[in-house]
Amino acid sequence: MVIVGSGFTGLNAAIFLAEEYGIRATVLEANRSAWGCSTRNGGQAQCASGRLKRSQWISRWGLDTAKAMHQECLDGMEYFKHVTKDIDCDAQPGGHLYIAHKARVMPVLEKEAALLRDTFGYDAQILDKATVQNEWVGDQEAHGAMHEPEGIGIHAGKLAFGYINKARALGVKIHPASPVQDIERRDGYYYLRTPNGTVRTKTVGLATGGYTSNHLHRSLKNRLFPILSNSITTAPLTPEQIEACSFHTNQVLTDTRILRHYYRLLPDNRVQIGSRSAVTGRSAPRKKYEDFLIRDLHKKFPALEGIDIDYSWWGWVDVSHDMMPRIFQPNAKEPLFYAMGYGGNGVMYSAQAGRRLAQWMTGNQADIPDLPIFQDDLPFPNVRELLVSEVFAPFRRLGQTGLYRWYWLKDEVL
Repeated sequence: MVIVGSGFTGLNAAIFLAEEYGIRATVLEANRSAWGCSTRNGGQAQCASGRLKRSQWISRWGLDTAKAMHQECLDGMEYFKHVTKDIDCDAQPGGHLYIAHKARVMPVLEKEAALLRDTFGYDAQILDKATVQNEWVGDQEAHGAMHEPEGIGIHAGKLAFGYINKARALGVKIHPASPVQDIERRDGYYYLRTPNGTVRTKTVGLATGGYTSNHLHRSLKNRLFPILSNSITTAPLTPEQIEACSFHTNQVLTDTRILRHYYRLLPDNRVQIGSRSAVTGRSAPRKKYEDFLIRDLHKKFPALEGIDIDYSWWGWVDVSHDMMPRIFQPNAKEPLFYAMGYGGNGVMYSAQAGRRLAQWMTGNQADIPDLPIFQDDLPFPNVRELLVSEVFAPFRRLGQTGLYRWYWLKDEVL
């Protein structure tokens, strides 16, 4: 079996194939191992899959399916804990604090927390502004928060290379610098052509995330919309700076903006903060995007104004057009499968998705829940979810530019 992509998803698929079925897969990677967003994220493992909230699941699929989807996320979090328990990745467990950046957002959080508690049995708690700022974190934008019991911060690079070591110890072969240039099927086999040779296999798993080429396979053309996300990390804070910022937690933090910030105090007392970035890859290296994050860091923590920024990076997040991932077999007659589309919530769920991908690849679909994310393709672009068509694909970046401006107005002004 061949897996294309050596990020979190592909590596977990390979690990599960080896541990559960004794199959030593071959992993083909276009660049260096774990080169994509698996090592370019903010390291937040949340109990989520895709961008939608539980209330939105109910609106889209109904209560029973939403409850089953919630259970899939809980199972995924437990599997993530299991597969990472022997990996030194600077884990920071304890939960997730979802911080209201405007007072008007608090009623929305209160309603969602009540839904999580009363309908899903998930112990989400509401914290008022004073409690957040005095007992948790002194984010000067905070007007309260919702605390979720599940959430783990990790060092993305250490986790990725922990997965790599685990996979190799199980006999998995990982081939970096081996971009798949063509996938051809004939006589019951797939032939994956790379610059250094062609690999023949009966079964293929695609796990290329936000770095998926439109030319990789016809089943994925125009079905993903990669979005840039960037992060910065400060120099280590002094004890005085930690006190001035009222950092009483190192749990993962996000705010309620549409163009949200994700941030936390790292184990070495640096602060990491990230958000959405440029629209195009050509613009990503511009200093202004780092400056935007520095400005936002200072708004949240004025005591850090002037602190050195030691690291800055960006990467492509794999966003689906309906904001939910897919782990799917696009053609029931062909043993080719894919797993992607997490929308920025892939640190945890990529482990579960890799597991589900392995189950698909081995014909163990009976082990996979009856959920929409396992039942159909990633959708094509849409207009307000009313009109879905591939013809909109060439206009997505133009639309993204307009949406970002509208989202900024909604986040900061309206």
